[in-house]
Amino acid sequence: MNKNMSFKKSQSGFTLVEIAIVLVIIGLLLGGVLKGTELIENAKVKRGVGEINGITSALYAYQDRYQRLPGDDGPTAVITPRGGAWTTLTGGDGNGIIAGAGFAQTFNPGGEGQFFWQHLRAAGFISGDPLSVGIPSLPRNAFGGLIGLVTVAVGAAPTISGSVVCLSQVPGKSAAAMDTQMDDGNGNTGKMRGIVGAVGVNTNPSAAAGPAIYAETAIYTICVQM
Repeated sequence: MNKNMSFKKSQSGFTLVEIAIVLVIIGLLLGGVLKGTELIENAKVKRGVGEINGITSALYAYQDRYQRLPGDDGPTAVITPRGGAWTTLTGGDGNGIIAGAGFAQTFNPGGEGQFFWQHLRAAGFISGDPLSVGIPSLPRNAFGGLIGLVTVAVGAAPTISGSVVCLSQVPGKSAAAMDTQMDDGNGNTGKMRGIVGAVGVNTNPSAAAGPAIYAETAIYTICVQM
């Protein structure tokens, strides 16, 4: 009898209290993981907004200092006497327009579109090597994509134009959050526009209509009028 009783005791499972405790612990762990993921996403959104505002502030600060647009500032004989990194850079034509910053060159810049980033760095308004050219000259954004400049009309009418800063590879949920914080939450209206992209691709902006509602599972290039 004693042997049978010992055998039965050794085969007993978890009690309801023990199972409940395990389930509570699992719930807490899952909740912590999900909350951590949400915090990371929110931090990226905040950083993305800061990047746009930072480039905008740098543009205005440059204009205040030199009374010219970065990238268009020049000719070369005007900027090289400033010394430092300026001595090896090329100036623009000084006509008040940042040329060479069309759709195709947003994320592969050339001409004054490339000089734009070089001039801002030489002036100390953004970090990085002023001598970088092409794609390496572009800052990386919070989402792993690039930050580019476009100076032709973006989106459907009424378009945004002038100096427009764009961030590539932005997840739909983050794009929606940024648009809500900075504009009207609609990717087809206001000062921020959304262009559907693809994972791992720096999709150039366009003159096409954007999404009225951002799809959370999609990837976007977002552009904001400075």
